[in-house]
This record gives sequence, structure tokens and C-alpha cells, in this order.
Amino acid sequence: MLTSEVKSRPVYAGLEPDLCASSNIVICDRAGATAMAEMLRRAGDAFAAKTTVLLCADEFVSAQALEAQTAALRPASTIALPNLNAAVAALGERLFRAKMGTRVYAAGSEPLIGSTVQRAMRFGIDHRSVRCEHRGSLKRRVQCIHCKGMTENVTVNPVLCAHCGLVLTVRDHYSRRLAAFMGVRVDAEVPGEVPQQQVQFP
Repeated sequence: MLTSEVKSRPVYAGLEPDLCASSNIVICDRAGATAMAEMLRRAGDAFAAKTTVLLCADEFVSAQALEAQTAALRPASTIALPNLNAAVAALGERLFRAKMGTRVYAAGSEPLIGSTVQRAMRFGIDHRSVRCEHRGSLKRRVQCIHCKGMTENVTVNPVLCAHCGLVLTVRDHYSRRLAAFMGVRVDAEVPGEVPQQQVQFP
């Protein structure tokens, strides 16, 4: 599901350390922590010494457990956060104080990557400057194009809009501004004709 003919579908090149950056901020979830660790090991101690890691916990592992796993890599600082919203808010606080030459990295699920890029763009960072690697779940954030409501952590297609109740086809069309995929009413032409729901984004 990470390849598509839809041009707006994000493509993630993977985490590559920028050894020329003056400082680094990495935001990752449980699955993305593996990619983060691999990057820090490749880049070496000098890179780690100027890297802040923001760890986003989930229902499977606590922030403290992630923090313990990261300690051996010796980043400049590690901040464990309880959820994605808290992690993105912490990213914003650091970007507010960041100096020229700061590099942002994101590793994990697409909602995490999308939210990171969205927040970075608010601080004038070009989306192509954020180095991203998808790891773990394919779950999506979906915006209903009819009511504009967001449905989080979508793994099935079609999906019920959490706001207006319409059944939506989840498209590969993606909005970087909204950090969301588009959901379109599945039975717009023939009301009531709804295909069987399938897990497409496990």
C-alpha cells in the first residue's frame, strides 16, 4: 500500500543522517524507534550527541520502555511522550526555539509522519527537507470530503465516518496540509450499495 499511481501519495525515502546538520530532532513511535536506532548507529556518537529523540508511546508499549531502549544510543536528550498529539506538540516547542541548520526526521506510522511534516511546514520547513521512514502499521488518518471530519487510525476500507456516519471509500489521494487521506462516499451513485468491508491497512 506504500506504492500508488496517485501523485499525491507520499513516498518515504528512509532515514539518512545529515552529518552537516547543526542539530537533529527525531520523532518516532514504537516501530519507528527501530529505524531511529539504526540511523544513530550508522551515524556515530557525534551525530547522536546533537540529536533530540521524541518517543511516542502507544497501546502496546509505554513511553518509559521506549526511553530505556534508546538510552544506550546516547542521544543528546530523549523525551518520552504518552501519545502522538503530545509528541507533535513537543516537536513544535523545539522548532519554535530551533536555530538554522536543524534537521527533522520522522519514523513510524503514516499518521505520525504526516503530523510531523505538517507541524514542520508550519515553521517554514519544506516538506522535502523532513527525512521520513515508514515502519509498522499502515493505518491512516482519513478526512471525509463531505463533512470535513477526521477519522483516526483507519485500517479498513470502506470505513464509517466518525462524524457524519457516511460510509467512505479510502482513497490514496493525500493532503499534506491536512496530513490525511481522502474519504469519499462509497454509495453516492447508488445509495445503500456498499461493498464488504476489508482490512486494507493493517
